[in-house]
Amino acid sequence: MISARDDKMPTLKNRKIFERLLNEQLENLLKKNIDQPVTTLVEVPGQAPDFTDQATFESDMDLNIHMKERDSKLIFKIKDALERIKDGTYGFCEICGEKISDERLKARPVTTVCIACKIKQETQEKLRGD
Repeated sequence: MISARDDKMPTLKNRKIFERLLNEQLENLLKKNIDQPVTTLVEVPGQAPDFTDQATFESDMDLNIHMKERDSKLIFKIKDALERIKDGTYGFCEICGEKISDERLKARPVTTVCIACKIKQETQEKLRGD
């Protein structure tokens, strides 16, 4: 017997498409991080000639560290999404339990919430001033 949830699950074809997309994104991020480890993000000058050069160097370093942190978070989200594909929970909103539209999953394959719940979240964040 097919449950209501099974009826709403992304088709096997779509799950395979999302799985392939997520694996490609993961592979690209891992390769990028291997090719450019954090220790070689910015060349470390022996002595910065002046305060402007030093400020530019520090700004570049901060930006590169921020980008690495963002990549690290995305890698975690991709691995989590791949695990949800394996256990059959991928494509369902973690708040309301409804199916997340394929359009939303195509736009943001790592999402865990449907568009209606995301809009509610963002509205509440704006009201709180987050």
